Amino acid sequence: MTPNVTEVEIIPVAGYDSMLLNLSGAHAPVFTRTVVVMHDESGACGISEIPCSESILRLLDDSKGKLIGKSIGDIKSILGALWREYGHLDTQGRGLQTFDTRTTVHAITAYEAALFDLLGQHLSLPLCHLIGGGQVRDTVHFLGYLFFVADKKQTDLFYRDGASSGDKWFRLRDKPAQTPDEIVEHAVACQEKYGFKDFKLKGGVFSPEHEVTCVRALAERFPEARITLDPNGCWSLQEALEVAEQLRGVVSYLEDPCGAQAGYSGREIMAEFRRASGIPTATNMIATDRRQMAHALSLRAVDIPLADPHFWGIEGACYVASLCADHGLVWGSHSNNHFDISLAIVSHVAAAAQSEITAIDTHWIWQDGQRLSKSPPEIREGGIQLPKRPGLGLEIDREALDEANKLFRQWDSAGRDDSTAMQFLIDDWHFDPKRPCMIR
Repeated sequence: MTPNVTEVEIIPVAGYDSMLLNLSGAHAPVFTRTVVVMHDESGACGISEIPCSESILRLLDDSKGKLIGKSIGDIKSILGALWREYGHLDTQGRGLQTFDTRTTVHAITAYEAALFDLLGQHLSLPLCHLIGGGQVRDTVHFLGYLFFVADKKQTDLFYRDGASSGDKWFRLRDKPAQTPDEIVEHAVACQEKYGFKDFKLKGGVFSPEHEVTCVRALAERFPEARITLDPNGCWSLQEALEVAEQLRGVVSYLEDPCGAQAGYSGREIMAEFRRASGIPTATNMIATDRRQMAHALSLRAVDIPLADPHFWGIEGACYVASLCADHGLVWGSHSNNHFDISLAIVSHVAAAAQSEITAIDTHWIWQDGQRLSKSPPEIREGGIQLPKRPGLGLEIDREALDEANKLFRQWDSAGRDDSTAMQFLIDDWHFDPKRPCMIR
């Protein structure tokens, strides 16, 4: 018999961020996440981390009592019952661009990860042994996730300032980076620290021409790297094809180069782009649930589905990996700002992905130094070696967790808003899904 759940803690947390630019605007000085700490009658503690919003916190608070007394080994029945009760909250889908308006999938993923953590501890097995096809790789490789960074001095917001840090990357990541030379400088610094072999630049910020110039500079500096550019679907099909001509032989793939337009879905437009350009595509926007994935597969619109377990659930992300294996696709994972618990979750899921995988997205390099566990995963030589410890392999740091919760309460906002900081850069700025954020 497996032990029963005795207590579920829901703890909203916050951490500091740089003024990172993307199609949706500029990151706020603080990002928020939700940590779930689940206890069982053996005295073990399972943990998880997911996005944070008021609706997610409400659902977790409403549902946590339903897990008390449940056996940690009965994961599928527990999660199935929650989906039947709360699944209707997600019927409107993911939402536009980089914003995710769903609630249920995130809340259930929080319980799923914590339960698997407890079960792994009970069985003395790492989490990746219990999901998907079991552990199929010992090391998971990540890419260097680069951003254009705005000048925080143009605002009166309390952005982090790493200028006095003894760590080169920690000093640079809070400084403006908008030119090709500055983007390359960031890439060099994070490669020196983490050993990345591949890079991704978040686009949808400046003109396609400027972003192409920056990607070319990266390719010249790192000729062996797999490099991609992600404008979050803001280019038209024609613009995306023009960019493809300029980046042929430079990028290994393009992530969401275009999206829905003229009455056609993002899947239809991406399929046209892929056929016309010959450049492989990745997405975290047009294949974000099982029905969308089925349409994307039938249209052959995507080569690399980015199945973030926070958006798909752990078993859902493993399901996408099995589809990739069946259809000759490559599995990857999207990322948002996160702490080390999420980094561990993604690492275990990627270790269990049955298909070929690409280097995984992670924002961790922008949050590094803000751990919630006592021994966070470490990215070395571009990858994380999976721990032999059971479950997630993490031990929560209560002091760090309390500090992150204190910052959340001081920030007093559970949702993400990339538009506020943009007002300091461009008067009366408003989000437009088809215009790069700095082009007004």
